[in-house]
Amino acid sequence: MRKNSPRATLFNRRGFLTGVGATLLQGALIQPALSRFASAHNLGGYPFTLGVASGDPLPDGIVLWTRLAPDPLRGGGMPHHSITVQWQIATDERMKKIVQRGATLAVPELGHSVHVEVHGLKPSRWYWYRFKVGNEESPIGRTRTAPRRGAYVDNLRFAFVSCQQFAEGYYPALRRLSEEDLDFAIHLGDYIYETTPRPGVRTHLPDDAEIFTIEDYRIRHAQYKSDPALQAVHAAFPWLVTWDDHEVENDYAGFIPQDPADQPIFAERRASAYQAYYEHMPLRAAQLPNGPFLQLYRRLAFGDLMQVNVLDTRQYRSHGVAPSNCELTERIDGYCPSALDVTRTILGEQQRDWLIDGLGHSTASWNLLANQVNFAPTDTNADPAIRTLGGEKWDGYPFDRQEVLNFIAARELWNTIVITGDVHLNRVRNVPPDYKNLDAEPIATEFVCTSISSEGDRILSTVFGGNVNNPHQRFQDNHHGYVRCVLTPQLWRSDYRVVPTVLTQDAPISTLASFVVEQGQAGGQLG
Repeated sequence: MRKNSPRATLFNRRGFLTGVGATLLQGALIQPALSRFASAHNLGGYPFTLGVASGDPLPDGIVLWTRLAPDPLRGGGMPHHSITVQWQIATDERMKKIVQRGATLAVPELGHSVHVEVHGLKPSRWYWYRFKVGNEESPIGRTRTAPRRGAYVDNLRFAFVSCQQFAEGYYPALRRLSEEDLDFAIHLGDYIYETTPRPGVRTHLPDDAEIFTIEDYRIRHAQYKSDPALQAVHAAFPWLVTWDDHEVENDYAGFIPQDPADQPIFAERRASAYQAYYEHMPLRAAQLPNGPFLQLYRRLAFGDLMQVNVLDTRQYRSHGVAPSNCELTERIDGYCPSALDVTRTILGEQQRDWLIDGLGHSTASWNLLANQVNFAPTDTNADPAIRTLGGEKWDGYPFDRQEVLNFIAARELWNTIVITGDVHLNRVRNVPPDYKNLDAEPIATEFVCTSISSEGDRILSTVFGGNVNNPHQRFQDNHHGYVRCVLTPQLWRSDYRVVPTVLTQDAPISTLASFVVEQGQAGGQLG
């Protein structure tokens, strides 16, 4: 049964400022307060139960994260005042060669989370870090800075993941991922699930029910963060993160919820979800939420080898799923007429212009779009005589996608790689120049990763090659796991790493398939 929803609240982008923002904007008041609470460390339990994390590496800096929560599954168990947290960063794993240290406040308005932005580090270097409150020390995390901007980089290794439904399985794939030799990793969304789960192997907190309030989102995030495999993989290397829908509500679009009954309270629900997301991720102050608004799309560079465009395909999208149930005689190249509204957008005009501008100015060997939902067109009708396009992926926003594809084709940016989560499947798809000719010469390449645990164990199926409806598809599989990417200036390789089950916390990993993209030649080939 659904909990009582909180009172509806109206937000205005220009005039609204949360208590969180007000607290952090008063920077002049924070520093003098450090000494005032310097001895406030008797918290009734170990405060670092949720581990540590780092993210968004720059050539000279990194974000360090933790959250104080001695009682994480019952709201955190913290007093309602600020606590001083010390931090250290070193060049050795024993924390003997400390190069920087400092102190900051964990404030109740941010759930006593900490986001330390360290600067003045050396590029392309491993560092180790930890936090302290009084005599209590956090686990030691490892992180790495990015290469110097524009510098020659001969290789890079990273992985990407998505969809880790806690109740439907354990995280053996994350345990194995933490053992990989990587420079960083990317999470493409559905970090938590807000829904009432199907019967599974674990219970969702709080109350195994759908969540609505900031307190409930905090508990749900804390439950996920309490998993030892998730803590290990965050402590192993830095992360780039973005969200999809389940961090708020399934299939929401902008300010339109999936469930019309949620409309009166959805702005408040989105604000709560966005704040809880920020509180639990290694994000910068630039991503601090302002009520139900949080600019998550951003760009990072790794020398001259790769530029990463982290996208947000949820916050700015147009309302409604593109209709796909009209009569065959009405369809235009597979679309119902109303789905071809040129104003439909999945990115929003500002983010789309930002993406195209970034692609146009990039001099990197590879341009990466870190994206949530299927980018390449997908004909969902099994009948070869009938094309069915639409839905809530990029297929539901064909003109928005075409703007990006036209730019890629005009500039001959065959080095564009799209990585995708959401669908709980491994896929490799060669991206055609438009939705009308799926067998045309590709202009980009899309690698889709399966889920970490969502949907639990299932009958396994692996298919190489496409079909008459989708000739641009090269591979599809439904194991659980992640995708490991190894790239040089001349070659991109994606390894599909899979586990046989999510019913145990410790399953072996193997490479099911590898696909490569050659520089100057769009499209994945079995390698």
